[in-house]
Amino acid sequence: MKKTIIFGALLVFAFSACKKDRTCTCTTGNSRQVITYTKVSKSQAKANCISTSRTYGTVTSETTCNLD
Repeated sequence: MKKTIIFGALLVFAFSACKKDRTCTCTTGNSRQVITYTKVSKSQAKANCISTSRTYGTVTSETTCNLD
């Protein structure tokens, strides 16, 4: 019984420790934007914090994002 309680407590701690507040910093030219994702796993935040490249006619706009 003791082992089951300890294992359960460790399991709950392991899953709750994975979700944290994560910060994504995106830069476009001279503009910088900081986005905060609350209580998400690293993989979820990484999926949302993506770099993009858009072309408007002959001008290309690149946005570089990094997960801090």
